[in-house]
Amino acid sequence: MNFASLPDRRAAHDPDGAAVSDGRQSLTNTQLLDRVRAAARQLQDLGIGPGDVVALKLTNRIEFVLLLFAAWRIGATVTPVNPSMTDVEVDRQVKDSGARLLVVEDHAAPVTDGTAVLAVGALAKEGVSSDHAPHVDSSALALLIYTSGTTGVPKGVMLDHANIDAMTEMGRLSLDIGPADRCLLILPLFHVNGIVVSILTPLLAGASVVIAGRRFDPHSFFDLVEQERPTFFSAVPTIYGMLAALPDDVRPDTSSLRFGVCGAAPASAELLNRFEARYGFPLVEGYGLSEGTCGSTVNPVAGPRRAGTVGLPFPGQEIRIVDAEGTEVGPGTDGEVLVKGPNVMRGYLGRPEETARVIVDGWLHTGDVGHLDAEGYLTLVGRSKDMIIRGGENIYPKEIEDVLTGDPSVLEAAVIGVPDEKWGEVVVAYIQPRPGVTVDLTTLRELCARSLTGFKRPTGFFVVEAIAKNAVGKIDKVSLRAAHVAAS
Repeated sequence: MNFASLPDRRAAHDPDGAAVSDGRQSLTNTQLLDRVRAAARQLQDLGIGPGDVVALKLTNRIEFVLLLFAAWRIGATVTPVNPSMTDVEVDRQVKDSGARLLVVEDHAAPVTDGTAVLAVGALAKEGVSSDHAPHVDSSALALLIYTSGTTGVPKGVMLDHANIDAMTEMGRLSLDIGPADRCLLILPLFHVNGIVVSILTPLLAGASVVIAGRRFDPHSFFDLVEQERPTFFSAVPTIYGMLAALPDDVRPDTSSLRFGVCGAAPASAELLNRFEARYGFPLVEGYGLSEGTCGSTVNPVAGPRRAGTVGLPFPGQEIRIVDAEGTEVGPGTDGEVLVKGPNVMRGYLGRPEETARVIVDGWLHTGDVGHLDAEGYLTLVGRSKDMIIRGGENIYPKEIEDVLTGDPSVLEAAVIGVPDEKWGEVVVAYIQPRPGVTVDLTTLRELCARSLTGFKRPTGFFVVEAIAKNAVGKIDKVSLRAAHVAAS
């Protein structure tokens, strides 16, 4: 099933059935198709066609979904842009992706030389009498998802229609989603999780979607659940921790919910069990990454869930654990997690060497460390060497270090993640000044504010005479992190 034609299929099967809503507007399947066709015609009138890239710098709203399907209908590619990014970061992604059009909120239009800008309020709403058949090509590029790399330079993960078709069908089967389901979207749509788990998979299954338009608020979340009656939603451990910490007298009606999906960062078995005991619906923990079109393992909804593990492989995927020499190891032995399946990305845009390093003989080398048990459940024990996970957001220190060392007073910078009760981890920077120079921390904070999205900015700066090194002269982040925690 190619998603370019999904609105047509839904409208033909159930014209008046609910499709998607966002608190401001609600669309039936027929209305969804009409709006998608109108937006597709507008994109064509703006010169967008097969192979072109459309960048969406939007908050969670119906128009994101409309533009997603409209772009695919005419054979174009979508690259989601985090709305909280600085102009520098937006410009970099737009240029790297080669986007010909950037769609923005009505109140903000960053400067992007050579790229047309469309305010979302100007998106066409009127239907068209006729249009061309949807552009159906499984090999066409569907999504360009940007993820920070160990080089510090964000990379475009190329996902084609075959990738998302495979991933959504795997998700439909594993989570047992059908027409009676209703998904509540609370994660951002600039992440592949929000797009795939909370939009595409339920729409593929004939279900409906409710988009929470406002920023997540634990105090109003269950009011929304009681009002919209969703059957499932997807969130990160930080969100579940906030909900679990609500006062004891908060006793919402959660009877509509079959389950919640927990992913993007490790969650403790204690949190998962405590949450289910309090609110009466299970959390199924999963694991995946953008390079694998979102998910690779998940605990069964109906079968045995093993808290503390990230579950079993999705149907159609294989998981292998290998040692440092690349030899597969047996159950219970830690090693690097490798993933294989039709969900594995096409590669990194314009980076064939990096692609060749992470995809070898069809196996995606995740850089994460874990082990399988005898029944095939995956437990993660570590992750990519330096990556920080703050509230489900992946942060690679090199990007932040490059910004800091751009200040002439900084000789060297080491960025680490340190434990935080609310966010799981927060960013901390250690700074070594150039000889005879004093570091101005106000200047560094201003530099970070100009160059980095808010969640990437260090919450603490520590100026030291020298940053610890290991035996081969590399910054020893293990000892740096341990010393920081011990001193806290």
